[in-house]
Amino acid sequence: MDSKHERYTMVRNQLERRGIHDQSVLDAMASVPRHLFVPEETRDQAYGDHALPILEGQTISQPFIVALMAQALLLNRSERVLEIGAGSGYAAAVLSLLAGEVYAVERKPALAESAERRLRELGYTNVHVIAADGTAGLPEYAPFDGIAVSAAAPWVPRPLRDQLGEGGRLVIPVGGRDAQLLLRLTRRDHQTQAERLGEVRFVPLIGEHAWQPSGHADG
Repeated sequence: MDSKHERYTMVRNQLERRGIHDQSVLDAMASVPRHLFVPEETRDQAYGDHALPILEGQTISQPFIVALMAQALLLNRSERVLEIGAGSGYAAAVLSLLAGEVYAVERKPALAESAERRLRELGYTNVHVIAADGTAGLPEYAPFDGIAVSAAAPWVPRPLRDQLGEGGRLVIPVGGRDAQLLLRLTRRDHQTQAERLGEVRFVPLIGEHAWQPSGHADG
């Protein structure tokens, strides 16, 4: 596999043509070796226009969705970012090239350990992976300039809203288990303004402040 060529083709055909215009995001997507974040048996599909299965029954999001969320965060290199749903660590690697520090939370300890090891081996030293309930955020590291939620919630979890700093942006898919709207919430003067970014489909966000493992939401 000529992964560099595959990455540039992905950026050109899947991202630029669909309106991803932030050059720093395009550069980050062209830089991160996505094939090293998926199981070996699916590496030949790593740069395809679709999600892929990873460990623990989870998925790595479609490249366009990763780029869309990264662009929506409006990051600069000095900011602190929280990612909920680290999965394989791929999106955290992309965010690490756009922000100063990235804190990635993963509910499943085996996935968190795997992602942390992979990110460290690949040299993404400004990413910290923590095994915890992502719906509660990381209050000990708040406030955050950006929060990206890589799973779908029935509503915006209050702890995440509360952990946004002034001017901070929270990007999250909200809706039912089968279809959601991707929202960007911006905090100003202790209030949040929501914008709709489009229809999406994510795996459910499981935790105390979102969906329960049984399939019911718990407010």
